[in-house]
Amino acid sequence: MQIRRIDDRISVSPQIDPADVTELATQGFAAIINNRPDHEEAGQPEGEPIRLVAETMGLAYTAIPVSGGFSHEQVDAMRAALDAAAGPVLAFCRSGTRSTNLWALAEAKAGGDPDAIVAKAAAAGYDLSGIRPALDALSGTA
Repeated sequence: MQIRRIDDRISVSPQIDPADVTELATQGFAAIINNRPDHEEAGQPEGEPIRLVAETMGLAYTAIPVSGGFSHEQVDAMRAALDAAAGPVLAFCRSGTRSTNLWALAEAKAGGDPDAIVAKAAAAGYDLSGIRPALDALSGTA
């Protein structure tokens, strides 16, 4: 499992499987956000078994599947899941990119500074230049 920490509140990773959830709980994560639609790729673990293990381990689990672009509903759902988490959150998708982008959009919509958001993502290895105009617009700095 390749976890990339964005800040104290959020980390992202590529696809996880149910066996990874125990390790996530041991590492102190309080919630998991699944940004990957089931059946996106042959052989990927489905969300339901991950949810079951997460809940057994006492972790919150939220599914916000993203394919294609990002909707305001998805951004709002990400914000709500982050705000509801009782501790650090791991968001995952196929590579971690969608999760990072959705986190960034949720941060900007909540009034976050686009420069700080871009810098945090870059430090974790993610380039947000493709969504920078959306970050500016959502934060009100455009």
